[in-house]
Amino acid sequence: MKLLKTTPKTPMTESSRGLLAAFMAMCMSVMLVACGSTPQDEFANIASDKLYADAKDDAAEGNYELAIKKLEKVEARASGTLLSQQAQIDLAYAYFRTGEKAQALAKLERFIRLHPTSPALDYAFYLQGLVNFNENLGLFGKLSRQDLAERDQQASRDAYESFKQVVERFPQSRYAEDARLRMNHVVNSLAAGEVHVARYYLRRGAYLAAANRAQQAVKEYSQSPAVEEGLFIMAQAYDKLGLVPLRDDTLRVLRQSFPNSEFLSAELAGGTGTAGATNKANKPWWQLW
Repeated sequence: MKLLKTTPKTPMTESSRGLLAAFMAMCMSVMLVACGSTPQDEFANIASDKLYADAKDDAAEGNYELAIKKLEKVEARASGTLLSQQAQIDLAYAYFRTGEKAQALAKLERFIRLHPTSPALDYAFYLQGLVNFNENLGLFGKLSRQDLAERDQQASRDAYESFKQVVERFPQSRYAEDARLRMNHVVNSLAAGEVHVARYYLRRGAYLAAANRAQQAVKEYSQSPAVEEGLFIMAQAYDKLGLVPLRDDTLRVLRQSFPNSEFLSAELAGGTGTAGATNKANKPWWQLW
């Protein structure tokens, strides 16, 4: 067997090694410059107060995306000033209007934590409540006749706590009255949520669970319109469980509290009794009539 002849490699000279090292260093420098370069600031030549005024104009015209870019620059440039604080608040509102709920809440939480004596603190709490108090269910919610009571209630509880801060800590605030009204709406929503769950359990035949959830709504939200249906569901559930004294007591409370209730015309016998419940369930949670 013949062995293939190989041509021996020519050893690299000192000058060649130096040239290669220089070339590699130049490549690294180019790469570092490319990685370290930053895009040019398009607002670099605009003063912070002018940039803030422009952002407000953009927001007024509904161009919140551009307003956000400018406000972010103002917040960074004017750090530690009242202008920066105002930019933070306006940023939270702009995020809210563009549907970026998480960013809006994060901005507000940071503002409240860092500026506990700010004259805008009442508005910060109010806006925090508005972000969580979102009545817009979107197209899917409208098509499915979903209401706020059928959704996750944590956002409603968070909204309630924010509005409560406004009402209790800033009773003279221009936002206090609206916050108080929204608190009432949230309470109605939470009560309706409990009743919605109770109604679901009743339909599934989980009568004890239905009675407990309805009772919780009646006890915790006694001033809510949802109490009417809550009492009716309790009576139905007790009837199914054979707890006749509890059923009769509940019906007596229902008659005394709501003498003109539509639920009183529903038949308990046979366990149907859904005519009045259906009519009530189709109402929006905020409708009182």
